Amino acid sequence: MHRLIGGEHHIASPLGAWLLLALVGPAAAGGTRAELEEVLGADADHAAATARALLDTPHPLVASASALWERAAIEALAQWRAALPESTETGPLPDQPALDAWARERTLGMIEKFPLTVGPETILVMATALATRVAWATPFQVAPADELGPASAWASELRQVLRTPWHGHTCWIAGTARAGDVAVHAAEARPERVDGRESGLLVVSVAATPDVPAPDVLAAAHEVATNATTFPGRGRRSLYDLPLGETPLWTIREEQTRSFGREELFSALLPCWKAESRHELTAKGLGFDTAVRALGELMGAPDLAYEATQAAVARYGRYGFEAAAVTALAAVAGLPPEAVVRAAELRFGHPYAVVAVATDTRDGVPAGPWHGLPVYSAWVARPEELPATDLADEYPTP
Repeated sequence: MHRLIGGEHHIASPLGAWLLLALVGPAAAGGTRAELEEVLGADADHAAATARALLDTPHPLVASASALWERAAIEALAQWRAALPESTETGPLPDQPALDAWARERTLGMIEKFPLTVGPETILVMATALATRVAWATPFQVAPADELGPASAWASELRQVLRTPWHGHTCWIAGTARAGDVAVHAAEARPERVDGRESGLLVVSVAATPDVPAPDVLAAAHEVATNATTFPGRGRRSLYDLPLGETPLWTIREEQTRSFGREELFSALLPCWKAESRHELTAKGLGFDTAVRALGELMGAPDLAYEATQAAVARYGRYGFEAAAVTALAAVAGLPPEAVVRAAELRFGHPYAVVAVATDTRDGVPAGPWHGLPVYSAWVARPEELPATDLADEYPTP
């Protein structure tokens, strides 16, 4: 996904995209299923079970949500729909303001607008949302920007940057397959502790030499971050195995101090940053074309048109980190053909009857003695003038 986005400043959530595709996975069959599994990197049923577990038991520091809305309930999708996570919102397709409100609410207000515009030809929309807003367990200190070094163009563009505090953050140099030796900084969010369980978030920054393409650095960062949380120490380089002196990534020097061994000391300088991105997800290889085909094949319409987009935002600062992403997929059917129709306007211009009937059901079945009981009835033979208080809009457009 990052390879297709390119090297421009951006924020994205491959996980948000993967979750949506994983939810579609069980709907696919045959060659379509094989294509989707290649994108997912897993068996479709296993991927769906993983997505279900993630969405039904969200991480305390990562709010998550998913939804499936349909213009009208599509019977061919009933079995697949029933297997979606319990937390997945389903129902009639909302209007645009309601979709915008969903995006705002599910992203803690960070994303104001739903990333897709729904039209009359839209028959279904799927979406996932992820949102994080955390404070660092230990805030950064502040340093002059020129400490980024003469090789950094940012040193003259900025006034101040972030410096790691003397404790609470972790820095190291790691060897990676895709980007060579890289500089690494990791900051921990203040964790959530409930009934002896602790849930946190580790935000890992990775820098390679300027000549390494952005997709390779991003791939290395995923590798390093996974190692940091699952295999601590894997890939870390000793400062004693690296040459002294200056590089675009670090300065290694020797200092005279009292120590009982070959101690290694690290600090880091990073800029604050923020990003707001929108990514079209229709490119071949991302899997959204395959996902729509899977749903279309269930519906007997394998050539459905579609749109797929992700909106993402992030902010990294002295005291914390926040990020959010909404990934949306809309399936589009052609508008119905024009035809001759009939319309009626009914007029109640002489005395008529009115009956008010109680209803009381559970799952569409009568559930008590009130159901169907006429509670009020009237014969209207003396109409009244519309009250002046009701004249705010005298003749609204029908």
